[in-house]
Amino acid sequence: MDLTYNSAPRIEVDLDKISHNALTLVTRLRAKGISVTGVTKATLGSAEIANAWLRAGVCGLGDSRVENMQSMRDAQISAPLTLIRSPMISQVAQVVRLSDVSFNTEMDVICQLSLAAGKAQCIHGVVLMVELGDLREGIMPDQLEATVRAVLRLPNITFLGIGANLACRSGVSPDCQNMAELSSLADLIDATFGPIVNTVSGGNSANLEWALSGQDTGRINNLRLGEAMLLGCEPLHRRAIDGLHTNAITLVAEIIELKIKPSQPWGNLAQAAFGEAAPSADVGPIKQAILAIGRQDVDPDGLLTPLGMKILAASSDHLIVDVTHYRGPLQVGSEITFQLDYSALLRAMTSPFIKKVMKRTTINRAVTNV
Repeated sequence: MDLTYNSAPRIEVDLDKISHNALTLVTRLRAKGISVTGVTKATLGSAEIANAWLRAGVCGLGDSRVENMQSMRDAQISAPLTLIRSPMISQVAQVVRLSDVSFNTEMDVICQLSLAAGKAQCIHGVVLMVELGDLREGIMPDQLEATVRAVLRLPNITFLGIGANLACRSGVSPDCQNMAELSSLADLIDATFGPIVNTVSGGNSANLEWALSGQDTGRINNLRLGEAMLLGCEPLHRRAIDGLHTNAITLVAEIIELKIKPSQPWGNLAQAAFGEAAPSADVGPIKQAILAIGRQDVDPDGLLTPLGMKILAASSDHLIVDVTHYRGPLQVGSEITFQLDYSALLRAMTSPFIKKVMKRTTINRAVTNV
């Protein structure tokens, strides 16, 4: 345990709230016949968060990077791991060693996974991702049958099912139409090859509104959730999910300068470090705080400030905040706590300059991962 766990900047993760969020969603989706894979990529493969989710009932864990999977295996996590990004050929040996299943779209990659699994004397599971309109990864639907046929011929590979990803690149929302198409494709595969589709992974946290709406979920029997369980929000409209905690994860940063300053710069203006425009309105003197955190650590556009504060700008190492209308006491050395959206969380969790503090609501204990 690092006794300096309360130094800033830091991410504070309430494991009890994280567990509650996971249990709530697992329970609601189980009633629909849908299992949950907990996606750990935004947590840098945190073993504490992974274990909290496993205790809450997720069926396994998913990540997009083998490095995070290695961290979880090193932490003695034996739960099923799924690589949810298409594997790189250069990493197939690690993929079959660390993960039980991988999501795939390219036969060249799957053939290399087959060879690597043979060398490792193991069987590797494959889920084929299908393109449903968002135009990120996915096999075009009219090419799916031929791809399944080719996969079934490979040794050391077991075909587990199909999946889709929406709302990540183009913002195409999961709905009755595209989810019904995925179910129909599963039916077509079973009709052609026999009952071989065990997994139909419909998507991510963006699928929750559809999945919990009371409509028929068809063959969809798995969702991959990270954002909703971490932040308590659905990503399509950034709305809080009823019954979930939206403050399970917070970012704490320290004030290193606090002064009254003009609201307008002076001198010859050129482009700022990150291309921001100068403030357009002169509102007179303001009370300005500078915090010891910046774009290298977090996405400033994804931070939600306390009431009475406004983020003005950010450079690589500084966050500038207008605190004129904040009613609480502030001084140099004071800490400010922010809530985060997914973009801010993702960057902050991967910053080596931000401590990660795991704590519990009901237990007076905190553990730091540096």
